[in-house]
Amino acid sequence: MEDLFVGWLKEYGYVILFLWSILEGETGLIMAGVMSHTGDMSYWLSVLVAGLGGFAGDQLYFYIGRFNKGLIQRKLHKQRRKFAIAHLLLKKYGWPIIFMQRYLYGLRTVIPMSIGITKYSAKRFALINLLSAWVWAAITITPAYLFGDEILKVVDFAKTHWYFALPLAAAFVFGISRYFHRLERRLLQKRRNRLQR
Repeated sequence: MEDLFVGWLKEYGYVILFLWSILEGETGLIMAGVMSHTGDMSYWLSVLVAGLGGFAGDQLYFYIGRFNKGLIQRKLHKQRRKFAIAHLLLKKYGWPIIFMQRYLYGLRTVIPMSIGITKYSAKRFALINLLSAWVWAAITITPAYLFGDEILKVVDFAKTHWYFALPLAAAFVFGISRYFHRLERRLLQKRRNRLQR
């Protein structure tokens, strides 16, 4: 099964990378970086394709917000808190938030949609989004490309010592989610305090 998956990656690597960059991101980019290191993919083409995938995904979310405001308000009412944070960040930081949103856990899809709801220029968003996507792709792929051997050693260790790797990975994901949950609460509290003044 593993050999079959690796075979697919070698044959359809760029297509998989493009689609993965639309839907999720970092895991696929790290994989592309390692495969660039081993010579199975091109480093520059990987950065180009991953950036275009990330760009396409955020453009999609932006236009969902631009043309489906009512649908978002009805279907995503449980995400109200995240939309409030996204609007707060956009108001406070302006266009740099488009650059930073790829690194904000839990807000990556919400921020483009929330910007789409506003009257923010679609052309300006597209330009910043494209540059941001290529920077994000380069920042993520390059370390995996440079340290491919070390990453492969870690993967081999994780496969043979999964009973150590799984709890560590779970603790890491839990820690990140808790950190961003606290950050969300802090931002919302600041907003409430400002509104009460």
